[in-house]
Amino acid sequence: MLLSKVASSALEGITGRLVDVEVDIRSGLPVFTTVGLPDAAVKESRERVRAAIRNSGYGFPEDRITVNLAPADIKKDGTGFDLPMALGILSAMGILPPETVTPYLFFGELSLDGRLKPVKGSLPMAMAARDAGFKGVVVPFDNRMETAVVKGLSVYPVTNLSQVVGFLMGFVSIEPARADMKELFEKTGGGESDFSEIMGQEHVKRALEISAAGSHNVLMTGPPGSGKTMLARSFSSILPPLTYEEAIETTKIFSVAGHLAKDQALVTTRPFRAPHHTISDAGLIGGGHHPRPGEVSLAHNGILFLDELPEFKKHVLEVLRQPLEDRFVTISRAVTSLTFPSGFSLVAAMNPCPCGYLTDSTHACSCTPSQVDRYRARISGPLLDRIDIHSDVPSVPFREIKKGQAGESSMVIRKRVIAARDIQTRRFRNSDIHANAQMNSRMINRFCHVDNECLTLLEQAIARLGLSARAYNRVLKISRTIADLAGEHEINPQHVAEAIQYRSVDRNNQG
Repeated sequence: MLLSKVASSALEGITGRLVDVEVDIRSGLPVFTTVGLPDAAVKESRERVRAAIRNSGYGFPEDRITVNLAPADIKKDGTGFDLPMALGILSAMGILPPETVTPYLFFGELSLDGRLKPVKGSLPMAMAARDAGFKGVVVPFDNRMETAVVKGLSVYPVTNLSQVVGFLMGFVSIEPARADMKELFEKTGGGESDFSEIMGQEHVKRALEISAAGSHNVLMTGPPGSGKTMLARSFSSILPPLTYEEAIETTKIFSVAGHLAKDQALVTTRPFRAPHHTISDAGLIGGGHHPRPGEVSLAHNGILFLDELPEFKKHVLEVLRQPLEDRFVTISRAVTSLTFPSGFSLVAAMNPCPCGYLTDSTHACSCTPSQVDRYRARISGPLLDRIDIHSDVPSVPFREIKKGQAGESSMVIRKRVIAARDIQTRRFRNSDIHANAQMNSRMINRFCHVDNECLTLLEQAIARLGLSARAYNRVLKISRTIADLAGEHEINPQHVAEAIQYRSVDRNNQG
């Protein structure tokens, strides 16, 4: 009996890390030991591997088997090490020559009868195989589509252990899985609502257009039935389409979280996540004993919609502050510390008061001033400061509904948004950001230059609304985006005046 080594991969956040599955078989009492920081699911694999090998028609050694997962400082979890463990044992037994397994990376869960089941995170693991220069990756059949999108890597889908052995020995031919990227992206779109279907609310649509153009966060305040939810759900229809790089990054998150549909190769539409207000902080930010992505990461490159914002637990809302500011979230545990991306656009909605009718001309509000103050105080000032655009959403008058006059279509608005994003792409081509909302103080000073008339407007706004330094910077960022939508190089007073109007919560608080 000899020592064998088979390549596999583990997950660190949404990144695949190479793991060598080393198998040593020695004479002694029949013991199967797994070392290298395995979790319970990995330790249990010995029973699946033993049954799968026997039920596939191979003998199982009644000796001392030691499996080492190296490097030992990476936490190993999940069931993806079943297949490489089984192949390592077969190689150590002499059934598989060592040179047959070295060109490939393997992962997959084994059934007791030897069939292969899909595992989470196959896309980042396949990318790790490509980056390490492997000839190909052998994956469960149901993981074939998401791994096939990795360029420069041969993906061999298999259904059972016997097929893998036959393929490695040259007895079985397997056609590599392929993904047509053009076809995948052509299938996108068509599911969301269109802005032309929403009657009235033109000023709110304008606020959402600015939000989409500069990747700004937005808060809509209005009575029940005013259309806040429909506006939010239509928002994705005016966002630019995902690039290939964004689609890959988004798919990696969904793959790790186990949210990819069966046979889904790629996430090609921007995610829209709308968690209920009863969600926990771990559900929103991510966490668990083995940290997994939360809603803020699942919304990466897309939209996080928080309806009835004051109804969320206050401590849950407060944990949003870091991902909103940094566009990533770090989850620390005793064993490890993982970072997940969280570059989402926040779209939040709330009523103006507990009963919802404070600003509604057709319904009487039953709330006292103290009740209204307590309701609004559920959202802290620091969190509000991180929301660039505040927009009032009044009830739509019946005459507007009766007219049935359609506004601009989402396609028309989206063209303006894409044109503004192109300007920003050129502006930030030498940096690691891509939208105005992500500018730091140094970039604001460089790209948001304003004249004396604009400075006077800003000074008056600070005095009247009591804007914080962060809110002041956000007004400048919004002004920059408005100028980009207009195709103008310089920010002028009209742009600043419009940007100030999108601080309605500050105006209300001053009232």
